[in-house]
Amino acid sequence: MKLLLLGGSKFLGRAYAVEALSRGHEVTTFNRGRSRADLPGVEAVHGDRTDAGDLARLVEGRRWDAVVDTSGQQPYDVSRSARLLRDHADHYTFVSSVHAFADWPARPVDEGSPTHDCPADSPPDQPAANALKAGCERAVLEGFGEKGSLLLNCGLLVGPHEPIGRLPWWLDRTARGGRLPAPGRPDRRIQLIDARDFAAFGLDLAERRQGGRFVTTAPIGRTTLGELLAHCVEATGGTAELVWTADADLEAAGVTPWVGLPFWALDQPDWEGTWNADASRAEAAGLRNRPIAETVRDTWAWLENGGRSEVTYLQGDLPLGTTAEQEARLLGAEG
Repeated sequence: MKLLLLGGSKFLGRAYAVEALSRGHEVTTFNRGRSRADLPGVEAVHGDRTDAGDLARLVEGRRWDAVVDTSGQQPYDVSRSARLLRDHADHYTFVSSVHAFADWPARPVDEGSPTHDCPADSPPDQPAANALKAGCERAVLEGFGEKGSLLLNCGLLVGPHEPIGRLPWWLDRTARGGRLPAPGRPDRRIQLIDARDFAAFGLDLAERRQGGRFVTTAPIGRTTLGELLAHCVEATGGTAELVWTADADLEAAGVTPWVGLPFWALDQPDWEGTWNADASRAEAAGLRNRPIAETVRDTWAWLENGGRSEVTYLQGDLPLGTTAEQEARLLGAEG
């Protein structure tokens, strides 16, 4: 199969490229060539998807069996890409997000859940940020139709090469050892999918020219926060002591949910759907999730072998993790 990856050098795009090359596919990547080196074995075309001239240069003299878009953020840009590529490819996978669903994170979601009202031709940064993925989805559907469009509503991705650093932050912090605050209760369930498993499933569907929508994440209740952090402690040497801390105490210390302690979602009605995205349709179609312990071990090995240079440890403009002062306050109150 001839495959075009819009992206292809960073995290999920990289996972797609590695998986596609391992299957013997011919892979073209299109990105700006700034954030990561191109993988050996791909045909790398450098350009900006927001530049009409760069897109025209990409498609000139080329045709692909399928396109995978892991980098689309703005509906206007995705619309332009889809319009141009529909004469050069038969199938378009768009990696969307559970953020596209209007009810998330307040309510559980599945493939039938309503999406945000965001037009396919929305100009840059006009709607609310969470609505943009829904506009991107509409742009792909307008360009490739229902049969030629595959929409993958991604849950929270983890694994080697994660650039934000949610799992890397926990690994680095547990590696330092000592007592550290852990959010809420250890039995709180979470949903994390390894980017490598996401890419393998996405390629399976692209090879079959599958259309439609799939919520693509781990099964509900497959992993708890306690299990994840226990694997972090074990992978990094086993000297850290988790001190489970109530939501109210964390908030009183100024710790921000999701950012101050990654993966921490409040146990409140407005957050009820955070870890309740129904991936059963994807499982029935062949999605397989490796044990979370394997993802943790592989991520730690990657960090220890130079991976930290790829991690920003930022959620937007906000630094991940608690400060030393916050930890001291929480642990002092606990003691």
